[in-house]
Formats: sequence, C-alpha cells, structure tokens
Amino acid sequence: MKISKATAEHYNWGDSCDGWHLVKGSDLSVIHERMPPHTSEVRHYHEKARQFFFVLSGAAVMEKDGEEIELGPREGIEIAPGVPHRMFNKSDGETEFLVISQPNSRGDRVAADER
Repeated sequence: MKISKATAEHYNWGDSCDGWHLVKGSDLSVIHERMPPHTSEVRHYHEKARQFFFVLSGAAVMEKDGEEIELGPREGIEIAPGVPHRMFNKSDGETEFLVISQPNSRGDRVAADER
C-alpha cells in the first residue's frame, strides 16, 4: 500500500515537532519527522533498537555519545543500541528527516541520565 505524509498517522512531540509513521511494525519503524528552527529532542538511548537518521531537507546536528555531528540534506548517521543521542535543529529553517528503527523503538527509550 502506498504511504505519504498526507496519509500517514501523525503525532506531535517535543516543542512543536511533528512525526508521521510511514512504517509502524514491531520489527521495523520508519518515521518522517519535522523540527522547527531552534528545537531539539531529549538526550536518550535505546536498549534494543538500532536507528538510522537521514536528513531530507534543512540541517541537523546529532549529538552522539557527547560528540556533535552536523548533517545536511541527503546525509545520515547510524546510532547503535545503548548509545546516548539527541537531534538538534540549530538553524533558522525547518529540518525534515527520516528515523528508521529496527526493531521498533516504542517502549525501548531510556533517558540518558538514567543510565
């Protein structure tokens, strides 16, 4: 079945950020996310899920285990289970990206300061 942002299940997260579930299975999750300028997510890690973040438009900064890595359009980064991370949009424009998780990261997220 064909899927797009227009037909996908939508949710809000963080400070005015959006997500669209493109694939929502127990073994695989693909989410299209949008972050307004100057927003970030909470630093966390996943016990089981391996994730891949891929920037579609705009610019992002991924904090991965304390290191900040700048990502532009058509660039991505893999995050292994157990690695603390968080995404930032430090720019003046919107950022859109894909988050691919295997297995699905629902219920697998732990605040990094709990580690």
